[in-house]
Amino acid sequence: MSTQTAAPAATPTRQLDLAVGGMTCAACAARVERSLGKLDGVRATVNYATERATVHYPPDLDPASLVATIERAGYTAAVRGEATPENRDARVRDLRRRLIVAAVLAVPLGNLSITLALVPSLRFPLWELVCLLLATPVVFWSAAPFHRAALRNLRHRSSSMDTLVSLGMLASYLWSAVSVLIGSGSEAGYWIGFGATAPGADSVYLDVAAGVTTFLLAGRYFEARSRRGAADLLGALDALAAKDVRILRADGEELVGIGELAVGDRFVVRPGEKIAADGTVDSGLSTVDVSAITGEPVPAEVGPGNRVIGGSINLNGRLVVRAEAVGARSQLAQMSALAERAQERKAAVQRLADRVCAVFVPVVSALAVLTLAGWLLTGNPVRDAFGAAVSVLIIACPCALGLATPTALMVGVGRGAQLGILVKGPDALEASRTVDTVVLDKTGTVTEGRMTLSETRAFGSFSPTEVLHLAAAVEASSEHPIAAAIVAAGPAVLPAAEFEALPGLGARGVVEGTAVVVGRPRLLADEGISVGPEVEAAVASAEAGGATVVLVSAAGQVAGMLAVRDEVKPSARAAVAQLHRLGLKTVLLTGDNEVTAQAVAAEVGIPDVLAGVLPSEKAAAVSALQDKGHRVAMVGDGVNDAPALATADLGLAVAEGTDLALRSADIILVRDDLSVLPDAIRLAQRTLRTIRGNLVWAFGYNVAALPLAACGLLNPLIAGAAMSLSSVLVVANSLRLRNFAPGR
Repeated sequence: MSTQTAAPAATPTRQLDLAVGGMTCAACAARVERSLGKLDGVRATVNYATERATVHYPPDLDPASLVATIERAGYTAAVRGEATPENRDARVRDLRRRLIVAAVLAVPLGNLSITLALVPSLRFPLWELVCLLLATPVVFWSAAPFHRAALRNLRHRSSSMDTLVSLGMLASYLWSAVSVLIGSGSEAGYWIGFGATAPGADSVYLDVAAGVTTFLLAGRYFEARSRRGAADLLGALDALAAKDVRILRADGEELVGIGELAVGDRFVVRPGEKIAADGTVDSGLSTVDVSAITGEPVPAEVGPGNRVIGGSINLNGRLVVRAEAVGARSQLAQMSALAERAQERKAAVQRLADRVCAVFVPVVSALAVLTLAGWLLTGNPVRDAFGAAVSVLIIACPCALGLATPTALMVGVGRGAQLGILVKGPDALEASRTVDTVVLDKTGTVTEGRMTLSETRAFGSFSPTEVLHLAAAVEASSEHPIAAAIVAAGPAVLPAAEFEALPGLGARGVVEGTAVVVGRPRLLADEGISVGPEVEAAVASAEAGGATVVLVSAAGQVAGMLAVRDEVKPSARAAVAQLHRLGLKTVLLTGDNEVTAQAVAAEVGIPDVLAGVLPSEKAAAVSALQDKGHRVAMVGDGVNDAPALATADLGLAVAEGTDLALRSADIILVRDDLSVLPDAIRLAQRTLRTIRGNLVWAFGYNVAALPLAACGLLNPLIAGAAMSLSSVLVVANSLRLRNFAPGR
């Protein structure tokens, strides 16, 4: 969650981006902000999801003091850039190690402690000590993150779920340790409804401490992985930007860092290099690969006066570009900023458990103290008083609560994986509940994302086979995606002689002694080749259907026309129909032209189209729908979709898309079949309902059982058993997700 402190009196003139570690909930982010806000002239924004802090501070303040302030608050901090991705990976690995140790020890401990406590004939010498030794590493090493968080909360006079977890684990462990070390007495143990337990049963709830630790560590581990993915998204966007630029000086080119480029500077982009900033081409002709930014498979053909986007790649030809938007004002930087703001918004969605714990934890702690005091003041034995107080903590220990989300999530994710659906975390499930509009990116999502030859038409005395033969021979020497589509569809041929690429227009060559030109209608006009009404009508018809048209001329006359299209996926129409049956509105979103977009939308049955949308505008288009009251699910596959995926209430990415799109999505569709899309939404909604049912049961159980424990009607043994039963019911409810069936 991200909040902002009040603006200081003096306006800061410097900014520092920090990576903050050790935060376990949104309240931690707010605590870091408050700590930094106490420094004169400092204001800070902390994003829990991405573990980033943006700090504005006066120039006379030492940046090291900002890091020190965060560390005094109980967290770690480092300047971004110094904090590498390996640091995030190390935290995830640490949680994984703690989880493995807890799980390995908790299983035998649970079997031993319960069985031996209730069946004296199976006991062996020092069995209680063996149980204690198994529990000790779990409670004090595996659960260390919870204890550290509880101590930090104590220093700041606050509480969280970590506080209750730490109290419950330590209470059950210490009570058991006392029973083991000083002896539990020779008298019968607790009454459990049909008789008294055997002497020595006091240590049976060591498994409570180990079980709670294991399940909650599992939830913490999966959450850490999810937050690492949010941070990786922003790092991947940053990696798209050029690091160096060739600025054109009076005495030639000078290679400098990207930070030295200013608006108005002219810079050179050689073939194969990234374009350093948004700008306009001053001179040169080339083809620019914009797929990483716009998602469109056809490279843009640029020349003097055309705009280019920073982060796109120059394929051929030398370009001189005049910079118009650099640094934070570039389109790529704006995409990164949009993605980060979207992550902040998502992190603001508080889970039900976090909200309730703000009240539940202090109430339980106070009730345990009052129970102890009440029993002692009424003359009851110390053993009975402590037993009642420990029962309160054990019965309130959130084992079922900790299981509610992870178990349903794991079963739902497992079932989803079988169906080709990967759900990243609870945020996706929460968002799926109220989604009413699905926005689909065109290229690579609704369509295949690659050009294929859809039509070959011959004119005059030529045959379609001859037209394709001539075109394939010329295009065999070209690396253009349209050329690749023609060559793939054509016969095996020898490359044309005297091949010449014409950037932005097409290519020419000599095939078996005949001069052949392949390219746009404009190229043939420039070559003085007449294009008659029949050809013009065929071109217009093909373009109206969303195709890209290439004309082929041989010996000065038009031989034929090739139509190249990004074909619609076979499963797209059925998937859209299923979404409509679920009552969802569908919208096609693309940077392509209106004619092509409308043709694709009509083919798959999507009623609403947003065409000609620039990459930086896609997130704004999603926000505009949200401003109208819609809950939006966005489906995409490209870098240009990443901010929109992060901005949407629910982001879904197809697995064949870019790594960046996969990082920014909440749900990943693994199968190359759009019919999995409605199944993903249905599964997410079903899993969310299961989680909510688990949470209602877990909280209801705790609220009902606490008064019984305080009155001594639930001794620690029964409290532990009842808590285990609650956990079993939560797990059983979650396992019902295995029966989820895909729709037809």
